[in-house]
Amino acid sequence: MMLFARKPLSASSRPAVLALLLLPALAACDSTERQAARQREAERVAAANQAFDRDQQLWREQRKSELLKPDGWASLIGLHPIEPGSHYLGSDPDNGIRLSAGPAHFGLLSLANGRLRFIPERGAPLTFNDQPIKGAVTLLADDYPAGPTRIGFDEGQGGLTVIKRGERYFLRVRHSQAPTLTGFKGIDYWPAQQDWKLSAKFVAHPAGKTLEIANIIGTIEPTPNPGAIEFQRDGRSYRIEALDQGGEQLLLVFADRTSGHTSYSAGRFLEVARPNLQGGVVVDFNKAYNPPCAFTAYATCPLPPQENRLDLEIAAGEKTYKPAAPAHAS
Repeated sequence: MMLFARKPLSASSRPAVLALLLLPALAACDSTERQAARQREAERVAAANQAFDRDQQLWREQRKSELLKPDGWASLIGLHPIEPGSHYLGSDPDNGIRLSAGPAHFGLLSLANGRLRFIPERGAPLTFNDQPIKGAVTLLADDYPAGPTRIGFDEGQGGLTVIKRGERYFLRVRHSQAPTLTGFKGIDYWPAQQDWKLSAKFVAHPAGKTLEIANIIGTIEPTPNPGAIEFQRDGRSYRIEALDQGGEQLLLVFADRTSGHTSYSAGRFLEVARPNLQGGVVVDFNKAYNPPCAFTAYATCPLPPQENRLDLEIAAGEKTYKPAAPAHAS
């Protein structure tokens, strides 16, 4: 039998052989790196989803809390026009302004030359700005910088304030036992979706521009309109005129293809942060909400201007509110 000696590797072939020997280890290392990268990305996505869900849940809880405060929108029980002249008010039928709750006779309310004066009925259990009322007082409407004055009744459960819409004055009545408050049924939402949280662009208007905004009681008020929000959805561009009501956020009052079907017929509201220095703004339609008029007949909600009626189905945010059916006597 012949024996053959193994030929030694040349110096030039040794690196190639070494590389071949290392390939399995390199491949395993690369696979581990890819798996780690995928794991990190999955964890990032999961954290972002959790943050989004928490933000949406917190917003919905705050929304419900604001709506259901004892003096929130669901507490309204009356809206009464105040004509020039003097009017007795109270829950008794003999009053010129008849309220649905409270003492039979509150006192005498007078409107003259844009000034409102109230003379309480002797012995009526009323308060003025949470202090016992002692005599005639001047009532300030909600257009006053410090806000409206308040007449309280039913040991603080009820309250009267004056609002001004256009050139007209109205008496707004609230009560913590309002049927719309005690019988509140809950808000129905579309499932929150991240693709309805959009990056948009703010296009500024010339300083001082206003937009004529009609409200549900028929008055029209010029409202500061600092600019428009432009965004894209499904390859199309859309634009919503923004309103400035003096707060930290801009208000969008809009209608879309769900309005009157699965969402409130008179449109919805959406608040957005003021734009950054580059004009960027985030529009989260998951936080589109019903105006007060969806919950009570005694609010004076602004209506979407023609510019804000979108040819787009925004299946996000609050759906139409369905109040509980009134109880029937058996």
